[in-house]
Amino acid sequence: MDNLSDTLKKLKITAVDRTDDSLEGCLDCLLQALAQNNMETSEKIQGSGILQLFASLLVPQSSCTAKVANIIAEIAKNEFMRIPCVDAGLISPLVQLLNSKDQEVLLQTGRALGNICYDSHEGRSAVDQAGGAQIVIDHLRSLCSKTDPANEKLLTVFCGMLMNYSNENDSLQAQLINMGVIPTLVKLLGIHCQNAALTEMCLVAFGNLAELESSKEQFASTNIAEELVKLFKKQIDHDKREMVFEVLAPLAENDAIKLQLVEAGLVECLLEIVQQKVDSDKEEDIAELKTASDLMVLLLLGDESMQKLFEGGKGNVFQRVLSWIPSNNHQLQLAGALAIANFARNDGNCIHMVDNGIVEKLMDLLDRHVEDGNVTVQHAALSALRNLAIPVINKAKMLSAGVTEAVLKFLKSEMPPVQFKLLGTLRMLIDAQAEAAEQLGKNVKLVERLVEWCEAKDHAGVMGESNRLLSALIRHSKSKDVIKTIVQSGGIKHLVTMATSEHVIMQNEALVALALIAALELGTAEKDLEGAKLVQILHTLLADERSAPEIKYNSMVLICALMGSESLHKEVQDLAFLDIVSKLRSHENKSVAQQASLTEQRLAVES
Repeated sequence: MDNLSDTLKKLKITAVDRTDDSLEGCLDCLLQALAQNNMETSEKIQGSGILQLFASLLVPQSSCTAKVANIIAEIAKNEFMRIPCVDAGLISPLVQLLNSKDQEVLLQTGRALGNICYDSHEGRSAVDQAGGAQIVIDHLRSLCSKTDPANEKLLTVFCGMLMNYSNENDSLQAQLINMGVIPTLVKLLGIHCQNAALTEMCLVAFGNLAELESSKEQFASTNIAEELVKLFKKQIDHDKREMVFEVLAPLAENDAIKLQLVEAGLVECLLEIVQQKVDSDKEEDIAELKTASDLMVLLLLGDESMQKLFEGGKGNVFQRVLSWIPSNNHQLQLAGALAIANFARNDGNCIHMVDNGIVEKLMDLLDRHVEDGNVTVQHAALSALRNLAIPVINKAKMLSAGVTEAVLKFLKSEMPPVQFKLLGTLRMLIDAQAEAAEQLGKNVKLVERLVEWCEAKDHAGVMGESNRLLSALIRHSKSKDVIKTIVQSGGIKHLVTMATSEHVIMQNEALVALALIAALELGTAEKDLEGAKLVQILHTLLADERSAPEIKYNSMVLICALMGSESLHKEVQDLAFLDIVSKLRSHENKSVAQQASLTEQRLAVES
């Protein structure tokens, strides 16, 4: 280290005199010291004040320039040296050197800038101001096709520099995207796929950029899907495959890229991984099985990619996914059920699947998870059943297959995601199915649980679905017994509250159900309707100019139905409904205007 102090003193003198030979000896001595103990040497360099001198040594025509850049690259490996490098004014001359024709100078300059940028806001900012990124991207473009080892090494350093420059910095990533870095990197990957280090750099760069929404369109206009699938097929090593996965996952969120990946044959690769890893209990194999099956489900979220893989229900992929559902592997059961839920996104697919026995497979799966089951599998299987129940033609088939009984086994679940899907599935099943709605509506256990969930303030989804199912039981069954069960279970107040929902569809469903209650069982429900302040709520809905026409219409229908109750009739009279209703006779909506006339007559007669 004494030797180092002498070198630093000598360097100060020779740097001023510019005698290249003795300068070179000093620089070699520094590089040697850095190789032996980088941190301590860097501290000495910083203490000696020599950093400022380096700026003057970074000149294109000097034979020592590459060595100076190499020293800067080495000291910038230390976090504490990055800001001093910026403060010493090294960035601007380094960026100037990017215009050099000398390959060694370019290599060391790229290293120096990359290391200064690593995790350093100040470093990045200085390189940004000096315009370094654009020069590097131009180099990548012009050198892209050369496959000699020295050039590939330089390309790797430049990719690494851009990565350090933009890592976890959205605005700098956006800048690189605007400079057109994506097509250049994709081309690099295609040409240099044999070079492991360069391939790895490209993948990490893609992983960074793919997180940005604005990158997806640029990626979609390249052949990235084809290149990644080609690369993926070649990887035997788990870690390398994982790197490709990390790029595929964010890219596959884009629908156009989903389709490109499907067309490039990614699905076949994923199915192969699943087959290889399904019986392994090695941690990395279990992780890879999860990644592959999750990605498979993600590809099915795109309408075009999903339909392409469904192939009219005859496709190999669809058949393989079906075989996951009866498997003993929870991850595959989950992915299989989620995949079916994704395939069940249009009526044609749903009808085909129900006709081909998918419902029984899902019910068997649910049965395996009733007691202490896997919540994610329960949720996924219920999601699939809910989607399958949407086409009218499927409802009766699913009801006769016993889906309601299978679903009701989960009524005791305390998991809001499962409760939410259970409610949605039942609501879809009873839509326009009077008999099923009546049967469920008379099920006291179910109705009591619904009333309980109507108060689940912490879970708005569960609360909303419970209210909607209560209303649906009445609307589709039109049954006095159902209404009596709901009244006895304390459900009326929730339907009245639902009429004030911020969602018009829910308000409407509540008002129609309440009108049926008033028409069929007014005596039974009278006290609860009074207690829930229904008449005041109707007054507010009619007086509010923002209420939708159908809300005004159904509120007036309900007012007329309430006249059969003495106490509710009195409330209507006390609140001067006539004034509001008579104004609505001139409403722009014909149905509202007509109903206003009828309601006005009814109110006038009854008063």
